[in-house]
Parts: sequence; C-alpha cells; structure tokens
Amino acid sequence: MVINTTKTYYKKRFWAGILLAQFLLFYIFSKLKFAVSFFENLFEVQKKIHQLFFSRIPFSFGDLLYVLSGILLIYFIINLFKKTTRNSAAFRILIILNIFYFIYQIFWGMLYFQTPIIAKLPKTDASLEKRKILALEYLEKAKATRKLVHEDKNGVFVIKDLLSVQEEILNQQKKLPNFISDKRNSGINSFKPSLFKNVMSFTGILGYYNPFTAEAQFNAELPASYLPFTLAHESSHQFGFAREQEANFIGYLIGVESQNPELKYSTEYYTLKSLLNSIVYEDEKFVKSTLTKYSEEMKRDRLNEKKFVAEHQGYLNDFFGFTNNLFLKSNQQEGSVTYSYFIDLLVRYKWMSSE
Repeated sequence: MVINTTKTYYKKRFWAGILLAQFLLFYIFSKLKFAVSFFENLFEVQKKIHQLFFSRIPFSFGDLLYVLSGILLIYFIINLFKKTTRNSAAFRILIILNIFYFIYQIFWGMLYFQTPIIAKLPKTDASLEKRKILALEYLEKAKATRKLVHEDKNGVFVIKDLLSVQEEILNQQKKLPNFISDKRNSGINSFKPSLFKNVMSFTGILGYYNPFTAEAQFNAELPASYLPFTLAHESSHQFGFAREQEANFIGYLIGVESQNPELKYSTEYYTLKSLLNSIVYEDEKFVKSTLTKYSEEMKRDRLNEKKFVAEHQGYLNDFFGFTNNLFLKSNQQEGSVTYSYFIDLLVRYKWMSSE
C-alpha cells in the first residue's frame, strides 16, 4: 500500500513537471518565427484531414467530445474527495490536462502568434471622421442589400437556404487578397449546428471553432441577421486565423464582396454596428442620428435582435462574457467588448483601397 502510494506520488510529480515543461516549451516556441511557421504549415495539413473526416459525421462530433471529456473530468474531480481514490484521480487529471494542452497547442494555440494582419496593411489613423464616413457608407450599402433578402410574416429578415450561404463562404475564401492570406482553402463544408444551442443563447456566444475536430460550430437559434456573418467568422478560424478580431476582418472580406445577398447584408450590417459601437462614446448624437436613418426593414431586424438578447439575458451571459474576456487577453488579444482592432483593420484596408 505504501509502495503504491509512493509510486502514485512520483507519477503525479512527473506529469505535473511535464505540464510545466509544456508551458515553458510552447512559450519559447511562440517567440521563434520558424517554430510558429512550422505550426502554421502543420495546421494546413491537419485542417484538411480533420475536415475530410469529421465533415462526414452528421452532427457535431467536437461537441460530443467535449461532453464525454466533461463527464470524465467531473468523475475524477468527485474521486478527488474520496480518500481511497484521491491520488489516482489526481494522477489521471494531470494526464488528461497534459494530453489536451499538447493537442490544443500543436493544432491551434500557436496560431495566435502568427504575423498580425495589421502588419500587412499601411498605417493610417482610424480617426473619428473616417469611422463616421464608413458608418454612413455601410448604412447605405446595408439599406440597399436589405431589399434583396427574404422576410417572414413579421417583416423580419429570414434565410431561405443556409447551405447556399455556407457554400458561398467557402467559395469567397478562395478570393481573399494574396497579401492578406496565402492560406489554402479546403473547400470542405464542416459547419455544424452546436448541440449546446439552448445554452449558447444564454451565454452571448454566437459560434465557436473546435480545434480538435476543425468543425465550425454555430448557434442555430440566432436571428438571421447574425447568422451568415457568424458563419463567415467561424470559417475564418477554420481557415487558420486564430485571433478573434482578425477572424472578424477575414469574415468581412469574405462577405462584403459576396453575390449572396443574405451573406452580404449580414456582413454589411455587422460592419455598420461595429463602426457605430466604436463611435458611440465619442459622438453619441451621431450614432442616434444614424439609427433613425435605418430603413424600416433594418429597424425591424434591429428590434428582432434586441428581443433575442432581452429574452436570453442572465448570469450565464455575464459569466461567459467575463471568462471569454480573460481568454482573449491571455492569447495576446483585446477583450471581448473591444471593437478597435477590427475597426483599425477595416479603416486601413478601406483607405488603402481608395488610394
């Protein structure tokens, strides 16, 4: 009994040491350009393999993996409180953490240290005046595109064919500017409605990328005005852009030139809202004035979004907003409530294109 306890103790120390060594090793890798480049190339290989395999499964395998892993982890945590199983449970938890951390880092985590997109764009000041000009531009674009989409009986935007939106996103990935991205498009549709859609609606999470299966998960309960751009955003993660605001920008590039009116409208509307959110604390009067200029159709969509948010407010929303904020900051990103990096990318890109 004493021998077994001693063995378990040393095993725990060993796996705890391995986990610490992983933290240090991947931190060093994140500072080395050739190492980051290696993981970028590795991602290009694994994303296609994963998408080929998991896209054939008709449900979100990644969500099932999370559920099973969560059950297993809870089981071991419960055993931590039992004297007879405490040591073995701690040992198994350390092994699980090591495995998941290693897989996460080689498949995804190191992509947060790629060359930022902003380094590929010319410098320009995202001044208030420039943002106002863009806000008015995208207001007019959204008003025009809104007239081309379908409505339900209440006059609210609805999507008739979600599959065509998904296929258009994959097609538009091939048309991204070469100086922005040289990543390879797999052309594989691996969008999956999340198994956690009911919970997601109360967390403020619109979608997420599963780095273990390369699936792009989305909340199927979202208002139609959110959904196409959410898919474009998550597809940008599938494409290899880890940072949230960069995925927004790639989603913008995917959607803004699209010939699919549903994707185009959702992208233009998201861009407009982001611009107004970046302006509101500097010129609230301008934002209020712009909101009054929404078309009647856009006003109905806005009310529908507000209704959705109001119906799903709660402690889960606050908690997940807080934890997501911490996660973003831990991965060299701005917090979840910040729009400035996406707006900075947008302004630089638009002013470069206009010159």
